[in-house]
Amino acid sequence: ELTVVKRTGERRAFDRDKILRSISMAVRKRPVEADAVDKLVNRIVQKLESLGESEIASNLIGEMVMEGLKELDDVAYIRFASVYRN
Repeated sequence: ELTVVKRTGERRAFDRDKILRSISMAVRKRPVEADAVDKLVNRIVQKLESLGESEIASNLIGEMVMEGLKELDDVAYIRFASVYRN
């Protein structure tokens, strides 16, 4: 069971759907297939699980999402990054 450690120090149970919702918002009205989004989410989850840590910093997840979106769609990357950085 993964736990996400937020910037405030708060801990929450990892929620795969939260990543999916964030990425889906970023790619909304973009020429990105739903299958590509699912594959990206799966890759991120696999990377997180392969770290072997039970606690994951939220900023690490955000960086992984940005990295994946940059490869997937530049506009979606910019959308996500502008919200994430603020």
